[in-house]
Amino acid sequence: MIAYVTGGAGFLGSHLCDRLLADGHDVVAFDNFVTGARGNLADAQRCGRFTLVEADVSEPLTEAIAALPIALRTPALIMHFASPASPVDYGRDPIGTLRVNAFGAAHLCTLAAQTGARFFLASTSETYGDPLEHPQRESYWGNVNPVGMRACYDESKRFAEAYVTSAARALGIDGRVVRIFNTYGPRMQPGDGRVIPNFCMSALRGEPLTIYGDGAQTRSFCYVDDLIDGIVRFALAPDLSGAVINIGNSGEFTVAELAALVARTVGVQLALERRPLPPDDPTRRRPDITLARRLLGWEPTISLAAGLRDTVAYFRGIHAGALS
Repeated sequence: MIAYVTGGAGFLGSHLCDRLLADGHDVVAFDNFVTGARGNLADAQRCGRFTLVEADVSEPLTEAIAALPIALRTPALIMHFASPASPVDYGRDPIGTLRVNAFGAAHLCTLAAQTGARFFLASTSETYGDPLEHPQRESYWGNVNPVGMRACYDESKRFAEAYVTSAARALGIDGRVVRIFNTYGPRMQPGDGRVIPNFCMSALRGEPLTIYGDGAQTRSFCYVDDLIDGIVRFALAPDLSGAVINIGNSGEFTVAELAALVARTVGVQLALERRPLPPDDPTRRRPDITLARRLLGWEPTISLAAGLRDTVAYFRGIHAGALS
């Protein structure tokens, strides 16, 4: 099978490319390297079934695809993972974030209709906003500020979901949507502003861990290998066109509990620095993964403690490199 992965050099995209290649598929990754890193694809590029194309998927990929070998011009699966995904990154480029999610989804749905490919959208738990329902089921419509600082990401993902599900109905494409909850692991960027990279790097530098608000806000953290396994199962399962499924870990931790666990994993004394809670920051976040269990036979198996050991080891290498 030929799979196109947009955002293939990103944190999730690169792990997805590795998994698809390991499963025997041919993979074409598209990335403009706004937030992705070529180094994330070091393993993939050693495989003869991998092709990397530098392109902005906010624009049609017509020329980029025409430049590919003929055998790679008709994908069976298109997976749209291109987007800044942290508040720091989409805060730097809100217009680009809006474009890649909204226009990217539209262009790629057209490509899916033209080629007969299955289309898979990487959406986000941010579509639920600061939820009034807990845990969040796929049937929940969300509580999102449409004009706030995070709207460029939240609302463009909501638009992309609407476009894909509408295209499934109107164009007959096999379109699917995964709502990804907080995910962590190797290849995260140390300066992207998300809580686990922040905590890991601060602990390794011997600095206080910054907590926003009182630290009582909750998150559910899924290790990247678990997440990618759920995504691949969903993407390849039969008879799920139009489906929207949460993928994430249903274990719930306060940010203060996470800080203590990171400090313990790094082996330092916990020290905290408190700052005001950012606008529109969700106070509670935990997926209901009943659908994933029932339809995909999937649930996460890697504990937060185990996943943090590998993640801290990754950031320890980055920290050591910065000191050398």
